[in-house]
Amino acid sequence: MNGWIQFNTGASAMIPLILGLFAVCFGLVSMVVKEWLFLSDTLVALLFGVTVGPAGIGAVDPASWIDVPSVTLELTRLIIAIQVMAAGITLPKKYLTKELVSLLMLLGPVMAWMWLTSAVIIMLVFRLGFVESLLIASCVAPTDPVLANSIVRGKFAEAKVPQHVRNIISAESGANDGLGYPYLYLALYLLKYATATEALTRWFVVVVLWEVIVSVALGAAIGWAARKLLQFARKQGWIDHDSFLSFAISLTLLTLGLVSLVGSDDILACFVAGNTLTWDDWFREETKEAHFQDVLDTLFNFTFFIYLGAIIPWNELVSGVDTLTTGRLVVAAVLILLFRRLPMVLAVTRLTPAIETFRESLFAGWFGPIGVGAVFYAMVAYNELQDTMLDDLRAKQFLLPIVYSLVTASVIVHGITIPLYHIAAAVPNATSAVSEYLSRTPSLPSSRLFGFSRRSPVEVGGLRLPANASGLPHHAASIGIRQHAHRPVDGFVPSSCPPDPVHTPLQASGRQDKGLPSYGSLETDSY
Repeated sequence: MNGWIQFNTGASAMIPLILGLFAVCFGLVSMVVKEWLFLSDTLVALLFGVTVGPAGIGAVDPASWIDVPSVTLELTRLIIAIQVMAAGITLPKKYLTKELVSLLMLLGPVMAWMWLTSAVIIMLVFRLGFVESLLIASCVAPTDPVLANSIVRGKFAEAKVPQHVRNIISAESGANDGLGYPYLYLALYLLKYATATEALTRWFVVVVLWEVIVSVALGAAIGWAARKLLQFARKQGWIDHDSFLSFAISLTLLTLGLVSLVGSDDILACFVAGNTLTWDDWFREETKEAHFQDVLDTLFNFTFFIYLGAIIPWNELVSGVDTLTTGRLVVAAVLILLFRRLPMVLAVTRLTPAIETFRESLFAGWFGPIGVGAVFYAMVAYNELQDTMLDDLRAKQFLLPIVYSLVTASVIVHGITIPLYHIAAAVPNATSAVSEYLSRTPSLPSSRLFGFSRRSPVEVGGLRLPANASGLPHHAASIGIRQHAHRPVDGFVPSSCPPDPVHTPLQASGRQDKGLPSYGSLETDSY
């Protein structure tokens, strides 16, 4: 049989095996992981990718099968386009105009703060030039729509996070992921061109006017035309149910292709097209109960984060080359997660109508995750840095390790924040429950506690019965009768003492009609 049967360990077998294994195993316990443990599925998928990748058991090594930068660029581009389209569709009627002030505040001062603060931290920790630090920081400035989507959905979000906060987080993550291009190319042009005047002129014309303004106009036109055509086709009965539900995915691919064809910002155009499609709330209401897109999003997210865990060059993150050391990466991650977003969101709370309270501001400021969008922009920057004019930049060596480490830190930290919240909230409740229980439990004398009490006989109905260790007659203890302190002794009955239970008339219990014995006023244990 030697040579007749050959095992296939190539990409065609290992990729579906790994993805299917995770999807099946995670699916069987997904409710436990997400709704009981409150762990994000992206965190679990990333850890699984690390485990099966070269850094773990080595079952898969994507670098030996594909050109990692090119495949990663296109994969992240597709996933982000689908997610920002979904973010635009899920927003309420005319949301962008109703919350324009809040969006301008988050996309203006807050996003600029995230960019500049991240750049300063990278510059100080890794001793890079300021413009090179701006280039790397532009990759992690946008909030990630994929991770944000996992935060604003689910049991915890529905129970703890108000709807208006979830809406503004979704709108911001969808819009600012497309607005990462201006920050990225401003730093690139400042590095590439000799004078700042030439760099700023090209940046304004090519990036601001063409890539941003034109993409918004194209996205609005595509979304408006798609809505009108879809409504007409639905009214005429030309479109079936399955095609109607998958229309958003089809529109995402169409928008990506058309806008990329003219060299504009396809990610921003997808978000605008999605929100324009559901501008009158018609499409959102029609597809609210459908979960087709949620299923597709889940599969894409699983695929990417398993892939990401397998491609991260962990050896480079701990290589210690130049100032790129593990300690510096950890310090940079901690500082950026703490100061990149939260202080500025807290500062502009009163200027952001969509965020009403300090608690809401704290939540929106903390949950600004770094994820798929950062990897996408890192790959765009990586391709641009291959230009021979930029050969001497240290940023080429630092770009991917820094971005990968920040994405990993964000997935882990934001993935365990909600479980930690539940643990912290459970401690006071458990403490108060124990205190209440102890306060209701009667204290016992030490003699009773250690069994040194005098076992005196108990008299019931003129009969003296031997008592057990609790001071009760054996048969009385079995039915829960407590011994009264004022029990008659030697025939003397105080005036304040209730009548002997044995001699209480049956009518007092109301049980004689059933032929049952009456215990009268005997005091019994209540359970």
